[in-house]
Amino acid sequence: MARKSFLFTSESVSEGHPDKVCDRISDEVVDAFYREGTKEGLDPWNIRAACETLATTNRVVIAGESRGPKGVTVAAIEDLTRKAIKDIGYEQEGFHWANCNIEVLLHSQSADIAAGVDAKQPSNQEEGAGDQGIMFGYACNETPELMPAPIFYAHKILFDLATARKAKQGDAAKLGPDAKSQVTVRYENGKPVGVTQIVVSHQHIVEDLSSRQVRDIVEPYVRNALPDGWIGKDCVWHINPTGKFFIGGPDGDTGLTGRKIIVDTYGGAAPHGGGAFSGKDPTKVDRSAAYAARYLAKNVVASGIADRCTIQLSYAIGVAKPLSIYVDTYGTGKVDEAAIEKALGDVMDLTPRGIRSHLDLNRPIYARTSAYGHFGRPADNEGGFSWEKTDLAPKIVKAVA
Repeated sequence: MARKSFLFTSESVSEGHPDKVCDRISDEVVDAFYREGTKEGLDPWNIRAACETLATTNRVVIAGESRGPKGVTVAAIEDLTRKAIKDIGYEQEGFHWANCNIEVLLHSQSADIAAGVDAKQPSNQEEGAGDQGIMFGYACNETPELMPAPIFYAHKILFDLATARKAKQGDAAKLGPDAKSQVTVRYENGKPVGVTQIVVSHQHIVEDLSSRQVRDIVEPYVRNALPDGWIGKDCVWHINPTGKFFIGGPDGDTGLTGRKIIVDTYGGAAPHGGGAFSGKDPTKVDRSAAYAARYLAKNVVASGIADRCTIQLSYAIGVAKPLSIYVDTYGTGKVDEAAIEKALGDVMDLTPRGIRSHLDLNRPIYARTSAYGHFGRPADNEGGFSWEKTDLAPKIVKAVA
């Protein structure tokens, strides 16, 4: 039997964390391929981009494979990289948007991989997965967004602080881009009811700020981010517990694309297949199938047939249809899990092409996902976070009836 009362902790990192700087740049490159491809009249189904970024003291290295518009030149990539770093907020001696060295090493996609992934002609209907792998999706009714509470609120704390920092609201203007949060949530009877520990480590650009002064800046945003009554007198706060945090970002620690996969997903509350998301076009099922699995899990919970749901999908490179669909509702389901598995395969085409079509993923919508989680964010008018819609719930209910 599942435990009903326990503590669970999740962490988040800000857009200025070194790894997140790299995720942002990689996703800006993916977006550029779709944006420029549209301008050049290219078929978005044929665009390919796989981009990895490394960032360290005043240096950024961008490497990977691509196929697409001629307009995504080395100069264009350098420009979008500087704009991304500037938007994040880095203007410090060891990492500055205007003068960091940027090296671009993108090259053409492997012909061997392309042969297995590209849709078979002349039907143009079947497109193989870009790699083998297992992908997970998860949803629960702990928050209105159907996300686990610990990761949701860890993200919200840093998102609110970043919004205030960028707007130069009061003393938040003294904060730097690099930050981490960690929230320990107390569960009673299986429901989140409060927090017992709060950790925030936040860079500051005024060098002589003390931990106490940083807490005075940060605490109001933390309290506002969490539900009323969740922070009791016994809650333990750890704000900049090591003291000074003046040197931050890639000048303090080297960043790499794809190193924050648990932050990107469910904060450890659900399994992860291992593949990162950022820097990958949606032919890569690491990304698109993980989005589809979240979409399906969220719609299962939104439909009311389960309070919690994990979905696993598996693929083989060059093979279109998933090898397996697995559902676990943790004893909360009102319908047999095998029936849900069958229904999900009926209500959505889970081939790579079917996922891209259903969720409309051939668009420049990826840079916005690179920080504060790929899930639990509202679908927007530009097609971003389409996997967060709950429009499939009625079809699932009908399919399992």
